[in-house]
Amino acid sequence: MATLGAYSKKHKVTVVGSGNWGSAIAKIVAENTKEHPDLFEEEVQMWVFEEEITVPKTSKHYDAGSKFSTQPHKLTKLINHFHDNVKYLPDIALPTNLIANPSLQESVHDSSILIFNLPHQFIGGLCDQMKGHILPYARGISCIKGVSVDSEDVRLFSESIGDKLGIYCGALSGANIANEVAQEKFSETTIAYDPPPMDSRNPTPKATTPQGPTPSSSQLDLTAIDEHKDSKGKTSKVKLIVPPSDLPPIDHDIIKTLFHRPYFHVQVVSDVAGVSLGGALKNIVAIATGFVAGLGWGDNAKAAVMRVGLLEMVKFGKMFFSNNVQTKTFTEESAGVADLITSCSGGRNYRCAKMSVERKVSIQEVEKEELNGQMLQGTSTAEDVFHFLKARGKESEFPLLVGTYRILQGEVSVEDLPDLMEGKKK
Repeated sequence: MATLGAYSKKHKVTVVGSGNWGSAIAKIVAENTKEHPDLFEEEVQMWVFEEEITVPKTSKHYDAGSKFSTQPHKLTKLINHFHDNVKYLPDIALPTNLIANPSLQESVHDSSILIFNLPHQFIGGLCDQMKGHILPYARGISCIKGVSVDSEDVRLFSESIGDKLGIYCGALSGANIANEVAQEKFSETTIAYDPPPMDSRNPTPKATTPQGPTPSSSQLDLTAIDEHKDSKGKTSKVKLIVPPSDLPPIDHDIIKTLFHRPYFHVQVVSDVAGVSLGGALKNIVAIATGFVAGLGWGDNAKAAVMRVGLLEMVKFGKMFFSNNVQTKTFTEESAGVADLITSCSGGRNYRCAKMSVERKVSIQEVEKEELNGQMLQGTSTAEDVFHFLKARGKESEFPLLVGTYRILQGEVSVEDLPDLMEGKKK
């Protein structure tokens, strides 16, 4: 693990977002900053979208004789008083060094590590508000699952954040149900972080000979490079600022130190595109798995859908992110196969698809009845991926992903899925 060594400064950490997953991640991070005072400032800021709420009567903190319980208060005040996000992650004890802050600009001030955990539709607006208020050499981790897809392109949320703020941002994804993680039930995750070359503290020889490196005077100073590659292997338009040498380098070791817990195991890889794609495409496969479950076809059918789905996830990544995506990200990591299994076993995309078949209604009707106004990610991703593939004439290469979309559109029936998976026309 990383150690402070000769570094005179410590990293300040901020979590942007405070829903159930945001609060669960903030809990983990605050536990680790307290345990590693040589690397991190102990206090962790958590930005909270401010709202007034009354403590629910079901909360363990509710006291009928206290105005603090019976009258509305600002959510940040309640979190900092009870050390419990009583609305979004109730009855989970949060570390006392985790501070809820309603001011986005104040919460990110002087933070060298920013962790983003909020609904993807708010990324643009919040990043605009953060501009000019963050350290120019800050680095980020996005915990926002999925990617942005349209007929023109596939964009990683981590790169959208990085482009907006002028920083480098990695991604966290895995088989992680927020409440289970917060309750410290064992799970694991994958963090993709590919350190930009200018973050390296080790000079690289400009050239080598059969006898070894050229003299030390001929070395390439990586910190002088302000360019880095994006997920498609192209030079990013963002010109990065080198972090100060008196801060510990943000590398795989320090990322693991910040997130790894006895109950939350972390694998750090460099494949940001693969980790991000896994979090998006598995939702389409989960819908297809829910369809066959709704027909009562059993575990064999679900396993067949998952197998084909995993193959198409790998193929999509290799086809459109050929410079970076690694097959093993999908087949060996929590962000790949493990998240796929979890989503196809009990995730809401799976459950709603299953109910739609059982009730003989559209999945949109199930959404309205079961999700309290929220929308399934799998349905919108299926549509976006279909139009992206169609624009490139690649529909036949992904029969399961395309077939799932056609079922959602009512063009074919769920019973046609086995033939669709084989590429047979319907």
